Amino acid sequence: MLRVVTRNSPATYFQDRNGETGFEYELVKRFADDLGVGLQIETADNLDAIFVQLNQPNGPELATPGLIPSLAHSHLALFSRPYMEVTPQVVYRNGQRRPTRPQDLVGKRILVLKGSSHADQLAEIKQQLPELKYEETAELEIADLLHMVDEGQIDLTLVDSNELAMNQVYFPNVRVAFDLGDARALSWAVAAGNDRSLLEKVDAFLAQAQKKGILQQLKERYYGHVEVLGYVGAYTFAKHLQQRLPRYEQHFRAAAKKQGVDWRLLAAIGYQESQWQPSATSKTGVRGLMMLTQRTAEAMGVANRLDPKQSIHGGAKYFVHVHQGLPESIQEPDRSWFALAAYNVGSGHLDDARKLTKAAGLNPDKWLDVKKMLPRLSEKKWYSKTRYGYARGGEPVHFVANIRRYYDILTWVTQPQMEGSRIAESGLHVPGLPKSEPPAAKPQL
Repeated sequence: MLRVVTRNSPATYFQDRNGETGFEYELVKRFADDLGVGLQIETADNLDAIFVQLNQPNGPELATPGLIPSLAHSHLALFSRPYMEVTPQVVYRNGQRRPTRPQDLVGKRILVLKGSSHADQLAEIKQQLPELKYEETAELEIADLLHMVDEGQIDLTLVDSNELAMNQVYFPNVRVAFDLGDARALSWAVAAGNDRSLLEKVDAFLAQAQKKGILQQLKERYYGHVEVLGYVGAYTFAKHLQQRLPRYEQHFRAAAKKQGVDWRLLAAIGYQESQWQPSATSKTGVRGLMMLTQRTAEAMGVANRLDPKQSIHGGAKYFVHVHQGLPESIQEPDRSWFALAAYNVGSGHLDDARKLTKAAGLNPDKWLDVKKMLPRLSEKKWYSKTRYGYARGGEPVHFVANIRRYYDILTWVTQPQMEGSRIAESGLHVPGLPKSEPPAAKPQL
């Protein structure tokens, strides 16, 4: 058994409907699998506690909270080779004067995490600017600090670029003021001592993860939503999350319960289709919050597509219909992504893309492979060979990517709270955000 201590945050470790997840969790799970051992996760309340727990008798053997090696901790831990670069950033509230240099930090209300590299940075700046004042906290997480900036409770905080990318969509008023220094590398850590055997295995694994593209895949999975949505889209989603979703959440939950799906996935579809606007109408005639065609609406028993309750229940019913119609060979989670693609482009075109995938020697049951082929349906040399002909094949690829981002965000926002640093066995919640009651367990799609 590999025992690991980390942080409870969307960038490191949390739980969703499929169990434990998070960038650091998925990476260290692969490491444990590589070693051929089980994995036991525990969380620490703050960064200093990470090192305390790591050095306890019979404590965890490895720390994976996204650490930046520092001289202050060099006597407590041995650090691995780097696996990702991040940039420290000063963030401020939109509408306030934007700081552009360290001198502009003077006179501001600044709060950072205790024991963090950001606290070390501010301590160094204070040597040159004695009038600089800031506070450190061991009681909060990154999301709490961003929430406080968003609400105007503090003027500034410091976060790393990956943490900001993860949390950007929750806080519409948070902006980057400037990068504070150069990019720095994240590492894992083991307790200080003469035994370097585990550290050597960690280094070898991280080198292979870089070489095989595993790190890049995880970066895209967890930090890619700002790239996919764009900063404007991320800020817009954050506003709509607060202002629009509460009006329709009960309908999404009710429809999900009836159809046996995750309500957050339905909500993500609804946002992609209409940005949760019940009166939305496209040039092609699809209408309503779930943007149903007249034909689909009639087939699903929807009398009024502009009625949000009817639209949501009709969309849920149609999604499940498409999902159940897929070949049994397509397993989860790919099955859900295929169902979303079919929801967008139609089952016939999806079947054509799967045949092109198979002909190319790829796996027609894996979304990662099929999404490479879908754009070919808009090229005559390819669609002329298919049964259903031309389709805007790139559209379902973007459709699925966006919905996955929205779904991830909704999943992080709606986790229940975990207390203290006990062994992780319950759902988690993104700190600093309004807590929702954990949804009842839903059958997996």
